[in-house]
Amino acid sequence: MKSAEIREAFLGFFEEQGHTRVASSSLIPGNDPTLLFTNAGMNQFKDCFLGQEKRAYTRAVTSQKCVRAGGKHNDLENVGYTARHHTFFEMLGNFSFGDYFKRDAITYAWTFLTSEKWLNLPKEKLWVTVYATDDEAYDIWTKEIGVPAERMVRIGDNKGAPYASDNFWTMGDTGPCGPCSEIFFDHGPEIWGGPPGSPEEDGDRYIEIWNNVFMQFNRTADGVLHPLPAPSVDTGMGLERVSAVLQHVHSNYEIDLFQSLLAASAKAIGCSNDNQASLKVVADH
Repeated sequence: MKSAEIREAFLGFFEEQGHTRVASSSLIPGNDPTLLFTNAGMNQFKDCFLGQEKRAYTRAVTSQKCVRAGGKHNDLENVGYTARHHTFFEMLGNFSFGDYFKRDAITYAWTFLTSEKWLNLPKEKLWVTVYATDDEAYDIWTKEIGVPAERMVRIGDNKGAPYASDNFWTMGDTGPCGPCSEIFFDHGPEIWGGPPGSPEEDGDRYIEIWNNVFMQFNRTADGVLHPLPAPSVDTGMGLERVSAVLQHVHSNYEIDLFQSLLAASAKAIGCSNDNQASLKVVADH
């Protein structure tokens, strides 16, 4: 599938589930002075999660243009040197503002990824992580969806502080936050790397393709977590990463969106397009 087809399939799937299609917001956040650039699909909905804004819908789906070049979510130093990092990318996301929660979010994600009608990814290639104490999400994945325990990983506070975890998502130092459940695709043993939570997790074999965040708290500047008015859902799937999976390539830079950019960069510079990191940096920027 072409990247444009994947984007439209995602938006169409969630429209069928009663979501309103919302346009990508500006890269300059309009409602958050703590952010220099929009870095996630949920930014434009921050006030909805906090209960400070009511919209005509409680379910939304977007394809959001994002920049991650500094701050908490900063991929700048990795660009060009890994198969999966970018400063600019598209994030596909579905959102619930006090409507559905964990069970429906997990079911929607699994259906879209594995159903023959949609992406039809092989189930045995998918691994799932949950926050260490999130027994509810773990039970939904294992007992209802049927993911075997050997492909489930609990991740605790692995970054040196309470709630500092790959599986506890925060927008920044303050704001909406909550435990999350990430879905990984296994690119196969010919690629170096280990499953999430292992010493080799930074390799490129197991790639996170979708993060389901269960928004339950608002973190204030003093670090205190306050329950949100209504539990909500914020998800994000990298268009470039899932395109690589569906186009049967390992690197995001091998997908249709990047091939013409890499070729044009090589031609302009007068060098060969032979997997050079510098060309990937140019294409990304």
